Amino acid sequence: MEGKQLEEKLDYRGFWNWFLTKEQDFYKIVEQGDQDAIEKDFFDEIGPRLNQINKGYYFLTGMSDDSIAELILTADGEISNIVFIEELIAAAPQLDHWKFTSLKPAQDIEKVNVTMGEYQFTKENIFFYSNEQEEYPDEIDLVFVYDGNVENKDAVTTGICIFLDSFLGELNFATQIDTFTVVGRDQAQKELVPIEKLKDFLLWREREFTEKYKSVKRADMEEQFSILRASLNNEKPLIACMNLPLLNYDAKASYPWISVLKFHYNGENNDGLPEKEDFEKLGEIEDRAIEDLKEKGYLYIGRETADNIKESYFAGKDFREISKVFKTIKDNHPEYNTSFRIFKDKYWQYFKYYNNAV
Repeated sequence: MEGKQLEEKLDYRGFWNWFLTKEQDFYKIVEQGDQDAIEKDFFDEIGPRLNQINKGYYFLTGMSDDSIAELILTADGEISNIVFIEELIAAAPQLDHWKFTSLKPAQDIEKVNVTMGEYQFTKENIFFYSNEQEEYPDEIDLVFVYDGNVENKDAVTTGICIFLDSFLGELNFATQIDTFTVVGRDQAQKELVPIEKLKDFLLWREREFTEKYKSVKRADMEEQFSILRASLNNEKPLIACMNLPLLNYDAKASYPWISVLKFHYNGENNDGLPEKEDFEKLGEIEDRAIEDLKEKGYLYIGRETADNIKESYFAGKDFREISKVFKTIKDNHPEYNTSFRIFKDKYWQYFKYYNNAV
């Protein structure tokens, strides 16, 4: 019976109903603090259950105080999974000895101290400054400066990311910074700002951005899709259908979240393009998604088809609703090995190739 249950799809309520049957045992495990027991008897138990709801739940636990255990669910930086964590935690029961938290919360900088091998990351050795880009004035492009040995650049970058994840909180770190680089102190090109001032800087930039675009008219221009053809390096054809006037929209940054829905199909007998049955079916799936997402305020930019892959492109003011729409499509159409990406791109640089065609 247990194996059969694990094959069935759980919903949020189903997960918490199951958790309630185990919560006293789980509490004792967390209270005792044995990491091996936490991994084996808690995490290994909840992991498969969470995977029945959605792939991409990660978790942390510990005692919030002497009598309350805390379970933190984290997306580990994956934007498209954030909404599912928020919804699952919102559906959690109220329990006297448990605290359930969606995404890693921001911490007092005095308590943030990250150690990785020989590296240590604290407010004493991390600084930042901002790069202003004339072409992209709304872009938040930061340089983080590590006052120490940066010979192992990957390790230093990872350490600073973990530090920022804890200091800013997971949601803010994932959504407030557009691009960043990490350098050593000798490579810094501007005056260094103490890292504890980063939160205020990001809040100021966010207010400035919101004020700038609050009265911008929605991109309701008439749709004009153009068919574009090209050849890949393997000489297979690429066919795109793009709303080129939309790519000329002068307030792209007000729709900063770009979403890419990708379908894999078998076009080996048609030069990498979908055959009639797949062409029609994929078109119907995309049409339903476009209609649904337009009602939710998203913009449909176009599509690209080549080499056994069809990609559909959208832009939006938020990433949550489209995550749910795409996941439903993925769950309902496993025959196409569907996947999706959602990322912040205020100036739609992902479509630079097509911008040049405008």
